[in-house]
Amino acid sequence: MAPEFSRQFLLALANTFLHGVLIVDPTGSILVINQAFEEILQVKEKDVLGMDIQSVVPKCQLKRVMAAGLPSTNNIYKMNGRIYKANYFPLKIEEALLGGVAVFYDITTTEKISSELTAVNTYKSILETILQNVTEGIVVVNKEGNILMFNGAYADFLAVSPEKALGKPVSEVFPDSRLIEVMDKGISDISMIQKIGNHNAVVKSMPIKIDDEVVAGVSNIWFRDLKDMEHLYRQLSSLEDELAYYKEELRRKQGSKYTLNHIIGTSPAITTLKHWIQTAGRSPSTVLILGESGTGKELVAHSIHDSSARRHQPFVRINCAAIPEAILESELFGYAGGAFTGSQKGGKIGKFEMADKGTVFLDEIGDMSFHMQAKLLRFLQEKEFERLGENKMRQVDVRVIAATNQNLAQKILDGTFREDLFYRLQVITIDMPPLRQHKEDIPQLFSHFVEKYSRELLLPPPRITPQAIALLEAYHWPGNVRQLENAAERACNLLGSRGEITPDMLPSYLQQPAVAAAIPEGNSFDLSANRQEAEKASVLLALEKCGGNRTQAAKLLGITRTALYQKLKKHQIG
Repeated sequence: MAPEFSRQFLLALANTFLHGVLIVDPTGSILVINQAFEEILQVKEKDVLGMDIQSVVPKCQLKRVMAAGLPSTNNIYKMNGRIYKANYFPLKIEEALLGGVAVFYDITTTEKISSELTAVNTYKSILETILQNVTEGIVVVNKEGNILMFNGAYADFLAVSPEKALGKPVSEVFPDSRLIEVMDKGISDISMIQKIGNHNAVVKSMPIKIDDEVVAGVSNIWFRDLKDMEHLYRQLSSLEDELAYYKEELRRKQGSKYTLNHIIGTSPAITTLKHWIQTAGRSPSTVLILGESGTGKELVAHSIHDSSARRHQPFVRINCAAIPEAILESELFGYAGGAFTGSQKGGKIGKFEMADKGTVFLDEIGDMSFHMQAKLLRFLQEKEFERLGENKMRQVDVRVIAATNQNLAQKILDGTFREDLFYRLQVITIDMPPLRQHKEDIPQLFSHFVEKYSRELLLPPPRITPQAIALLEAYHWPGNVRQLENAAERACNLLGSRGEITPDMLPSYLQQPAVAAAIPEGNSFDLSANRQEAEKASVLLALEKCGGNRTQAAKLLGITRTALYQKLKKHQIG
């Protein structure tokens, strides 16, 4: 028989098989590939004839089988996203090797079914374990109403053996069950009180649907009897009362001290301010509050927090000017144990972690060092940080509100404030109006402060004379609302048995407004050359010229910031 005729005969024979058949010569060169194997390899026979089997079917074991002279069956072979069972046979006449045959069976579908069956059995075991370990009674029936599953809690509740109940009609085991009716209607049923055996219980029965067709039903006993439900209700009510108490305590101790109602005034400037507070409260974005000293920036920060969804979470205030730069980083971000000499053994969490889910108020942000500005910017961008001395990233969810009485635009030009941080902070900017721009609110504000301090001093609320109000409205208030509040506190302390506040109870700088204007220009801010009223007038004029900035006012006066605070206290200047 001619070789080509032999090959054609083998090919015709191989094509009678539905499985893939491949024949090679003793060297491993391909002689025949049937049509099924062409589909497996996604090639044509003519393109691979004479090629080495390993180059066409990688990892094929046919050469190894021919060398050993022994067949190898049930090998798993994965190719082109399919799974095959591969059988390899050597072709021999007596001891002479003629070649080899590989037969591939596609078992992808079979393997998938097997895997799915294994998964189904696993899920069934998990479900049965869950049902047997829950405290509520549960029974599951098929669409014919026969019991499929019946957990131990239900069996104990009714003193029925699960083994005897399985497979039986639910109406036979539980005559009062509504499952059949529920499945017929296809609508869940929650019974307020249902008689189950000798017990009264609350039961929920529901149909189980697949593609809108009822295939099963399930009943769940929520409570073993009504006494359990009553006891649980009392416990729940007690827990709700306790939760409400602790929420209020948390709000009082950690939350905002002030709300929108604490902002006094009806002027257009204050109305606009309240609108911006409500706008900021609805947003999670950062807020920058700008304004002179004493205008109420912290009160606004508290009000924004109280108007937000974070109102029941912590409000943490940080005065960037009051904390030394050397420890500000550890205050903000915390530190690991042993991070520096004198650090706590177990480390310490920072203000940002304390305020998680809440608000951080960075007061006097203009006094933050350039180094710390870079760290703050990274936190605002990434919402993550590292504790000092720790190589671990931490994440918190905080809303940042910053405030300053400084001109940040000028500080950017001076190179002392980062421009990128400025733009990151001022997503929402709120400009605090100085008191001189809404003097129409002075009577209402002063009355509010007088009522506050007269109550603290156990005095009846006094009347404020028109002359006193006129004096208050005529003044320019460089110390803003804080200075006005100090004037009200002073007047209340001078009340005694008198029932009204008169001009003579107000600070002398209000009664003699010409004093400040009488100080000549030039070197008049050298306090050593002035006495009492002139000293007070110099301080007030310096504050006014510096827009309420006390650091700059102290420099203008030629004294330290500490000395300025002593002067402010001495002359009762807010």
